Amino acid sequence: MKKKKVVIALGGNAIQAKDATAEAQQQALKETARQLLKIMKAGYDMIITHGNGPQVGNIVLQQQASNSEKTPAMPLDTCGAMSQGMIGYWMENALEDAMEEAGIKKNVATVVTRVEVSPDDPAFQHPSKPIGPFYTEEEARKMMKEQNITMIEDAGRGWRRVVPSPQPVNILEHKMINQLMEGGNVVIAVGGGGIPVIRKNHSHIGVEAVIDKDFAAQKLAELVNADILLILTAVGHVCIHYMRPDEKILTDISIEELKKYLENGEFQPGSMKPKVEAAILFVESNPSRKAIITSLDHAFDALEGKIGTQIMVEQVPV
Repeated sequence: MKKKKVVIALGGNAIQAKDATAEAQQQALKETARQLLKIMKAGYDMIITHGNGPQVGNIVLQQQASNSEKTPAMPLDTCGAMSQGMIGYWMENALEDAMEEAGIKKNVATVVTRVEVSPDDPAFQHPSKPIGPFYTEEEARKMMKEQNITMIEDAGRGWRRVVPSPQPVNILEHKMINQLMEGGNVVIAVGGGGIPVIRKNHSHIGVEAVIDKDFAAQKLAELVNADILLILTAVGHVCIHYMRPDEKILTDISIEELKKYLENGEFQPGSMKPKVEAAILFVESNPSRKAIITSLDHAFDALEGKIGTQIMVEQVPV
């Protein structure tokens, strides 16, 4: 039987820890690796993608703090590449340790991935993607004045820097990523949404932006002809009327029904909305494909159809 290809989009909770030390984040990834091991054992071909919001934000801060003639700060696209290498390295170690313990012999590879965006994308005129730590309003206004950056209040948690978040139009390394996966390797790719680049005069040039990781995972899943896009977040299901007395979880659902909820404003930008939009795009690209949204600890059971929000072209009859 043909192995199923799954692209797994890890949420921030897969890496984030109570503190931002390398040790704490690597420890968080050990638990992530244990959950992914169940999927590996079941015989799925896997590509793993991940976010990098806090990490790339901290790298940018470190670059700015040491900025001088001798050690000039690197631009945001290069900081994104740094975060891909850093998190990929941590994830490789965590996965290899888990496989060693389980007696599984597979290679793990991280591909530093460039994602092409359009220079005409309207997102460049409207920065919206939060990166880095939270600040008070006073700190934020001072930083905006001194550094010529955009900051917004983020869901009552404080102020954060926001940067453009253009839509991915191509994954430059997708053929190599697919070859690695089909060769039986576990691949880590498009970390943090990939390094945003534009095409100019037969060259690719990095731009100051951060691509949403769920849209990047969707585009990669489409290009490698994956069977399933598994989007992992902090909750077990997508819900409507979220945090209200009439809250309702969504299980098996068609893309048409999900679109209606989207149009009615059920999902918040920067939270569930991009995940739902990415899931719809993936399923629309091929009617045989399925997208699933669930939590990390339910990842394997969700792939087996036992839990999570299962999104298909048509709803499965109950």
